[in-house]
Amino acid sequence: MTTSTSATRPQPGRSMATATQGSSLVDVIERVLDKGIVIAGDISVSVGSTELLSIRIRLIISSVDKAREIGINWWESDPYLSSRTSELLEANQQLQTRLETLEAELKALRPAETVG
Repeated sequence: MTTSTSATRPQPGRSMATATQGSSLVDVIERVLDKGIVIAGDISVSVGSTELLSIRIRLIISSVDKAREIGINWWESDPYLSSRTSELLEANQQLQTRLETLEAELKALRPAETVG
């Protein structure tokens, strides 16, 4: 992938140095992951003044380290992506069981309160 970025014309017989000259795909991917890329855009389809479709695109491509550096770390708190998923599910199940037991005890106490 080479592009011409200079406004001057190259001399015949001499190649022109470009910013991407000699870059392999691996180099480009490494640069993208190191620096990150943000792609943002809005697509809107309207007929007259009536909007039929609106698509908002926000895409960030970066390495995990770069994402953490800029404050994006949602995957660390997502229980479905966490290694603690089974631990959290078990704790949730225990809480559900305890709640059901407490609700049953509360129901058993209510008729006794109304009588006494």
